Amino acid sequence: MADPVTIWTLDWVPEPPRGFVRDLRLRWTCEEAGLPYRIATVPFDDRETNHLDRQPFGQVPMLEDGDLRLFESGACVIHLARKGGKLIPADPKPEIEVLQWIMAALNSIEMVTMPWVVLTWSDEEFAGITGWLDKRLAQIEAVLAEREWLVGDTFTAADLIMADVLRVDLVRKHGDRPASEAYVRRVTDRPAFRKAHADQLAHFAVADVNRKEKSDG
Repeated sequence: MADPVTIWTLDWVPEPPRGFVRDLRLRWTCEEAGLPYRIATVPFDDRETNHLDRQPFGQVPMLEDGDLRLFESGACVIHLARKGGKLIPADPKPEIEVLQWIMAALNSIEMVTMPWVVLTWSDEEFAGITGWLDKRLAQIEAVLAEREWLVGDTFTAADLIMADVLRVDLVRKHGDRPASEAYVRRVTDRPAFRKAHADQLAHFAVADVNRKEKSDG
């Protein structure tokens, strides 16, 4: 068996982002591709400055594979999908289509959904970005109404990234998009997602106990 890759995440996060921290994308890809992996952590406290040597923006996840170090979840997912020989087709045409949809998820969709979520959390005025969000979500709804998967007739890394962007609770509850909702349910019902999701929640639950013991001591 190949040596496990190392996925770096935070040692703890508060309740709201649990299940959505982006190391999940890497865990999920490993599960789909049958790749062994281990989890390593950086402290949540001072999180924007304590691992700048690994991630220039002080974010997670990071990936180590031998002497290769990567950051940005999209790049990490692409590397893992290729390493596992699954999720990205070898044929050039569907391969670039998968990469196209990964970029679409991370740029055309997530660049709108995440600012909208943040503005919602902060209770600021967000009428303008809501209109932009509605437009983008309507556009992806039209695509998903016509197909089961983004590329070809099988699940790929493009679906992994797109569904992870669309499954955020506030986005799912915003408006009525039956094709998108069915797509998210279909993708997140996959055993590999369920395992990766459960493992992330368990990871942070253990961190809760450790932090409580540390503060009590």
